[in-house]
Amino acid sequence: MLNSRDQLVASHEEFRRLAQEHKQYEKRLNLLTEKRYLTDDEKLEEVRLKKLKLRLKDQMESIERQFRPAQQNQVA
Repeated sequence: MLNSRDQLVASHEEFRRLAQEHKQYEKRLNLLTEKRYLTDDEKLEEVRLKKLKLRLKDQMESIERQFRPAQQNQVA
């Protein structure tokens, strides 16, 4: 059985777009954290990416909160 996040990725275009963007930022952050030393530009990019990821996560959670009541009504 799919959890609510998986259902949203499958059925909600905006949520899917946000999740893909979040994943791209995560991959870039992972590349940066693998480096032993970061340039000043990379440090700024790291901070920017973390803020963008957090913003996307907040947007995704907002969509999930809207989705939950609709999902509970279907079960009842």
